[in-house]
Amino acid sequence: MNKMRFTVAVVALIVVATFAAPAVMAQSGETLTAKGQEVEVPVPTEPGIFTINGEFARIAYNNEGWVTLGYRTANSSQGQEWMLLEAGVTILQSPKGQTLTRKSFSVTLPDGTVVPMATVEEYRKASSLPALNARGNTVRDSINYFPVAAHKAIPMIFFSDATHPTQGIAFDQFDVNRNMAAVGRIFFKMPDGQTIEPGQYWLNVEFANSVVQAPFRIMTKEEEKFLRKNWKDLKKEHEAYLKAQAEKANQQ
Repeated sequence: MNKMRFTVAVVALIVVATFAAPAVMAQSGETLTAKGQEVEVPVPTEPGIFTINGEFARIAYNNEGWVTLGYRTANSSQGQEWMLLEAGVTILQSPKGQTLTRKSFSVTLPDGTVVPMATVEEYRKASSLPALNARGNTVRDSINYFPVAAHKAIPMIFFSDATHPTQGIAFDQFDVNRNMAAVGRIFFKMPDGQTIEPGQYWLNVEFANSVVQAPFRIMTKEEEKFLRKNWKDLKKEHEAYLKAQAEKANQQ
């Protein structure tokens, strides 16, 4: 039987009751197999660990920062120029807080192009965004997966919502510390002439001393069907891989 190969971000959930930041590591050259199909785990350009907690929910972290991501609406927006992501962030270990700004967030496209977060002006001029927001409200994946130290939730309001008077103010930055988890929607406008297409994407969040990259794949119908049926098996295989890597590191 010929093996069918594609890339999808499938990794294990590593949230424990008492969180301790792990040694920084990047997955490299790992291939998972389910039902004769090979699934290559994407490799970030920055050191870190990324995980899966659902079909469209991801977690990524290193020794400094933690990022949660929901991208169901983005996956269903293929052929469109605007991308909506649900995101959450916190920092680890350091008792000092950090200020994250609009410039701290970007998306890397499959061709390597890095797209900055949209400006408020771009957002307000886009006529399609009320419908996109409404679609995002229909089916949402929980991204409420944070270390237990981050027990206080704060809003991440980079974009205002003119349809809700109490949400009419947008901010260009927010402060966060290890006891806070900031959550909100972020928007990206594809470069002129481009739309959201299947392929490997990355949400990049720049912290004070490092960048955390959360992978997400805009899937073809075949890839999505395969992942829906097999992600639990792929998760178990990757968990075994991570455990073996940790044991190997401890022996060195």
